[in-house]
Amino acid sequence: MNRRPGLSARLKLTLSYAGFLLVAGALLLAVVWVFVLRWVPDVELGRIQQRSGVVIITGPNRSDLLRGFAPAAAAALAFLLVFGLVGGWILAGRMLAPLNRIAEAARTAANGSLSHRIRLPGRGDEFRELADVFDAMLDRLEAHVAEQQRFAANASHELRTPLAISKALLDAARDDPAGDRGELVERLQTINTRAIDLTEALLLLGRADRKTFTREVVDLSLLAEEAAETLLPHAEKRRITLDVTGGKAQILGSAELVLRMVSNLVQNAIVHNLPAGGTVTVHTESRDDESVLRVENTGRPVPPDLLPTITEPFQRGTQRIRTDEHAGVGLGLAIVHSIVRAHDGALDLTPRPAGGLRATIRFPGATRGDLPVTGEISGGRPAGGLRLR
Repeated sequence: MNRRPGLSARLKLTLSYAGFLLVAGALLLAVVWVFVLRWVPDVELGRIQQRSGVVIITGPNRSDLLRGFAPAAAAALAFLLVFGLVGGWILAGRMLAPLNRIAEAARTAANGSLSHRIRLPGRGDEFRELADVFDAMLDRLEAHVAEQQRFAANASHELRTPLAISKALLDAARDDPAGDRGELVERLQTINTRAIDLTEALLLLGRADRKTFTREVVDLSLLAEEAAETLLPHAEKRRITLDVTGGKAQILGSAELVLRMVSNLVQNAIVHNLPAGGTVTVHTESRDDESVLRVENTGRPVPPDLLPTITEPFQRGTQRIRTDEHAGVGLGLAIVHSIVRAHDGALDLTPRPAGGLRATIRFPGATRGDLPVTGEISGGRPAGGLRLR
């Protein structure tokens, strides 16, 4: 933004200090002058009066006092002006020194260096509070940029892999024209489907991060039932029991995104479960001013130190997701985390003592009850919850 040059803040403060000191000095001299005038007679200097044979010599009059007082007052004001300018310049420099450090840190960050921190010493005041807020902002910005860089690198790798496999298959088919074209088409279709799924997941992740969606009242309990019914064949194939319990839990958000969030959680709980005889429990409830969704599953024990990496894109614990026909695209929990943040919620992942994972999501409760509720499914909810096998 182009601005016309103006006076610096330090010069403005200096002039303010000096002007205030000059005005205060002038007022003080005016008070002294008025006070002295009350005791000075308005007669000529050296006037002699003789009364009853006694000679009386009067003191100085007001004109004489003014001639003596004015130069001294002018000298005092001049001293106050010089003193105010010099002292104000020094004081303004000391007061604005923290602001200069903050401005230097901002320029450094603008040039691309996000690792610089102000770390302003001293006791707390407005400048130090501003510096601490700026450092916290740089911490979050640096972490976000690093996350985006990792995501871009991983996404490039994951998108390149199916393209490389497709190219290899086509090269092999070209070198061997007598090969099985049906198998080639089937493998290419599988790889292409995975590439499309990955692209759609990336688009959904970007949409959730930008918060470009219309908010409406959404009932988590209805969406939980819908996700469970959709994934029931997947659970039956793995001999997993699905339990949907709890009551109404309304939030303001996107029904499409929240349904995708619940579906990802349930699908993740089904996939990362026991080989057979496992359970997945989905529970919804409203308490105080928040709505809660909890999804927990049986399975292998999850080391607590792996939890921070689970929600990173293309990560499962500390192992990278492979792009083959049996693996997911590696964005399930990353999409969940992004949707939760876009709806001002909080995601808490904790390992279950007996094995498996417990995912608890807390959203602010809906405050606009006059809006229509979306996400209903046909048939409603059976009493006591929905149990699916």
